[in-house]
Amino acid sequence: MVFTFSQGLLVTRKAPELIVPERPTPREVKQISDIDDQESLRFQIPLLFFYKNDPSPSMQGRDPVKVIREAISKALVFYYPLAGRLKEGYNRKLVVECNAEGVLFIEADANFTLEQLGDDIQPPCPYLNQLIYDVPGSEGILGCPLLLIQVYISCFAIGGFIFVFIGDAFDMQRIHLRFNHTMCDAFGLVQFLKAIEDMARGERSPTLFPIWQRQILNARNPPQVTCIHHEYDEVNTNEVPSDNMAHKSFYFSLKGIKALRNQLPFHLKDCSTFELLLAFLWKCRTIALKLQPEEIAKVCCIVNVRGKRYKMDIPPGYYGNAFTFSAVCSKAEQLCKNPIGYAVELAKAQMNEEYIRSVADLMVIKGRRIKFSTRGNFIVSDLRNLLYKVPKQEWRAWNSCTNMLAAVSYGKASRRAKGVYDSRIDGGFMQH
Repeated sequence: MVFTFSQGLLVTRKAPELIVPERPTPREVKQISDIDDQESLRFQIPLLFFYKNDPSPSMQGRDPVKVIREAISKALVFYYPLAGRLKEGYNRKLVVECNAEGVLFIEADANFTLEQLGDDIQPPCPYLNQLIYDVPGSEGILGCPLLLIQVYISCFAIGGFIFVFIGDAFDMQRIHLRFNHTMCDAFGLVQFLKAIEDMARGERSPTLFPIWQRQILNARNPPQVTCIHHEYDEVNTNEVPSDNMAHKSFYFSLKGIKALRNQLPFHLKDCSTFELLLAFLWKCRTIALKLQPEEIAKVCCIVNVRGKRYKMDIPPGYYGNAFTFSAVCSKAEQLCKNPIGYAVELAKAQMNEEYIRSVADLMVIKGRRIKFSTRGNFIVSDLRNLLYKVPKQEWRAWNSCTNMLAAVSYGKASRRAKGVYDSRIDGGFMQH
């Protein structure tokens, strides 16, 4: 299949195939958590990764596609639920039928280099729909492959796979991933990619062993909602629809961040960089949207609940969804007219174990039909720590395009020049 887009750039794809675990795996049914199977996560999310690296003889005589294909098959032995299919049970509860049907894999070829794409690889990437490919009939949630991996290999000295140890012979690497969000979050996906890297390196097992234990984030018995969850409240607003907004990337230098921090009162100067940028963008976005003074402006921060801070006892290796949305609200007039410290104070709202438990309980009580609101809601996720975990060749070349999530902005660390580190927000919206 050959696809042509702007300036004569060509993408050629081979027929999709299913990759199954290398060895027999348990045939069983596994429940996902009550955080996993909320309605808000029942979708497929596409990602693109771009890499640039130095030539090396390490790949001479080796077929990169064969190496990747075999590494995925070996990794699926340990992550065998990802080779299964979802089905729905009582009260819409999702379970995984571990049947080893496999994940989708596509080999593709491209005739262009990273330099030819230039800054267009930054979100919103105009080539997203051309570079990704949804196999017809595979895009559903139930009974469909849980993961699709498409790698690009080019005869014009362009490589298209994500892994450092097999990509040295090529000038460019690209990989398209699409995964079912009910099965894992970004940290879980990266953990699986790292396992593929381990297998391609010749390891017999992943360096971080996968842990299922989805019951950790199940609702209590009986469920009891003990917190207010504004993230799921619908807001009446005249906000411009997301399809009529500009999707941009914003870079914040260390100098710019310092200038913002100098505007804060003394008791807020120790806020995190993410809290500072979150507050600043929330305020600027609200001003740009020209909301009525009494309209409610809401911001939701996606909070990773792994680690000791939240006392959830989530073990290392857990690859399910381990995050919740922390929401704060303000009248538009107050947010726009007050100094930035007002927004920072709100953005520092605390998350705790009880709030997380209350979210899981809310999902069960509402039959998993409740969704986080997008209208009037600015949703932001901090992916800076995740960046260091992605299998990589050259740190600054990693990029993900997420045009499909029009309501979400992503904060990342970025290196724009040697020794100069910035913060970046992808997906900040401004009115046309």
